[in-house]
Amino acid sequence: MTLLIPYASLEPTPWKNGGGSTTEIAISPAVANLDNFDWRISLATVAADGPFSLFPGIDRSLVLVGGPGMILDVDGDSRYVLSEEEPLVEFAGESKVMATLALAGATTTDFNVMTRRARCHHRVGRRILSGMSQFAPRGDFTVLFLAEGDSLAVSSDAERIGLVRYDAVVFDNTDVWTLEAGQATVFVVDIFLHQD
Repeated sequence: MTLLIPYASLEPTPWKNGGGSTTEIAISPAVANLDNFDWRISLATVAADGPFSLFPGIDRSLVLVGGPGMILDVDGDSRYVLSEEEPLVEFAGESKVMATLALAGATTTDFNVMTRRARCHHRVGRRILSGMSQFAPRGDFTVLFLAEGDSLAVSSDAERIGLVRYDAVVFDNTDVWTLEAGQATVFVVDIFLHQD
């Protein structure tokens, strides 16, 4: 079943430390919480420097959506700069991560993918769209997120879905879809379940 997730229907959750907020876009299983999800996709707004929460056993990907980005110090020995030039950072959820805004006082927004490595893994890709193109989901679940652009039409032989900025679609089949946009940037997350 294909599921449209309108961003306008979602509510942000403020962080306990006051440094930002997270808007959950999708989680599996649907009844899961932060302790027992298989995979989770969200949009985070970071407004202040501070540490990331620990998620042991989780693989994480962050993609810059808006703002000047941030510097991530991981386990005290690796440094990554999340920026327009390097918009994707991947790290283990159990790592100790300290985030510093690239520009003091300038809020940054990032797209966050988390998968429990004992159960599944993910790949994140970015596509720049102009006009019409073909799209085939590759994962057991595939999420398409409209990061930039006013609108995007996603259609197959059976249905047509309209998206506006920050909307997402979850696909769980391998139909070939047509994407149509004047100008847009999308993130595609393919999630692969591990076989027992």
